[in-house]
Amino acid sequence: MSANLDQDRVRWPGSGSSVNINTVPFGYYLNESCVGAETTFVNDCSSSAMWAAKRLGYPIVDIEMIDVNFYACFEESVLEYNRVINEFNIVNNLVSLVGLPQSKYNNLTGLGMKSTGLPFVVQLSKQYGAEALVGGEYEVKRNYIAITGSASATNTNQVYDLNTLIGRNIEHLTGSRIEVKRVFHQRPPAIARIYDPFSMTGMSYSNVLNEMGFAGYSPATQFLMTPIFEDLLRMQAIEFNDLVRKSGYSFELVNNKVKIFPIPTYDYKMYFEYLLVKDRDSQGIYNSGSFYNASGSYVSSNTIGDYSNVPYNNIPYSGINSVGKQWIRKYFLALCKELLGSIRQKYQTIPIPGAEVTLDGAELRQEASAEKTDLITQLRENLEATGRKAQMEMREAESQQLQSTLQRVPLGIYIG
Repeated sequence: MSANLDQDRVRWPGSGSSVNINTVPFGYYLNESCVGAETTFVNDCSSSAMWAAKRLGYPIVDIEMIDVNFYACFEESVLEYNRVINEFNIVNNLVSLVGLPQSKYNNLTGLGMKSTGLPFVVQLSKQYGAEALVGGEYEVKRNYIAITGSASATNTNQVYDLNTLIGRNIEHLTGSRIEVKRVFHQRPPAIARIYDPFSMTGMSYSNVLNEMGFAGYSPATQFLMTPIFEDLLRMQAIEFNDLVRKSGYSFELVNNKVKIFPIPTYDYKMYFEYLLVKDRDSQGIYNSGSFYNASGSYVSSNTIGDYSNVPYNNIPYSGINSVGKQWIRKYFLALCKELLGSIRQKYQTIPIPGAEVTLDGAELRQEASAEKTDLITQLRENLEATGRKAQMEMREAESQQLQSTLQRVPLGIYIG
């Protein structure tokens, strides 16, 4: 009598117990309500278990599974449907989601994405703008170093380590590396010397003003006597003279060590613009994903960064349409075959009086594996056909076909 009771406990009795937190492994869908003709997870789980048992041969043959086995397979089937759908949506919409705040978009399940990816493009443009010194999110700083020069070469310093002088001393960050963007080291502009009578331009303005009777006037009135192009030619003459006859103003910058040319002969300040490398590098990384920092504290993410933290949650079961629920049932049956095959394969033969019975565990598992692969492939192909790229291609083809049809419409003939 006891042996028969043990056998009954490992065989499907024809119906299952109630679907609740004690009989379903995770219970994600137990508390959902339904509207109108919708069905809840609890109702479908119980009825699908009886359907699968009959599809596996009950009551003609015994099914070595009980209610909790069926319920676990059904919940796994729903979760697998969720996974494939959300996986496709993440890949399809990731370019539009990167950089968005998770606090504002905490659940994207079932929502249509109208974004064109502009937030991500703007973030990229800020990076390029900062490198071109026309904008960006990190500060480009300006500072100067005191150049020491003397008529005697022994008291002149020609090489300066900007990383040591600025990155460590001024920024107060040991080991902080800077990157120099611009160095302001050139001759005074020619316009500042255009009125210098000794600028070697071939003419003294003071003599001209005296001869023309304008000795008491400022050179700013010079436009009364000469056109503007003469000033431009004189500035060019000064610049060519300095370039050919004098030492050129330049510098070498290697590993943030700047070498000044020509050798300084007097003290002055040389300004330059720079940024901290750590500031620029940190702007190129989104705070994507939760992690533990160096001190062991838990840090949660605040922006969508990659595949791992896109907020797609489980699809409510009551909101899945009939097509999706039918896919879930078929995948559920394949999971039941796989589990039953594993159970039967453990004992491939059972001895009976005068013979033995061979179980079909291996065949069930092989059949289940093929069905699962086909169902996943079919679902992914359907999703790809409804994806953004496929829909745009379909609209393009439809537009061309419509244009071709309209071209065959006879033009109206006007009769006055």
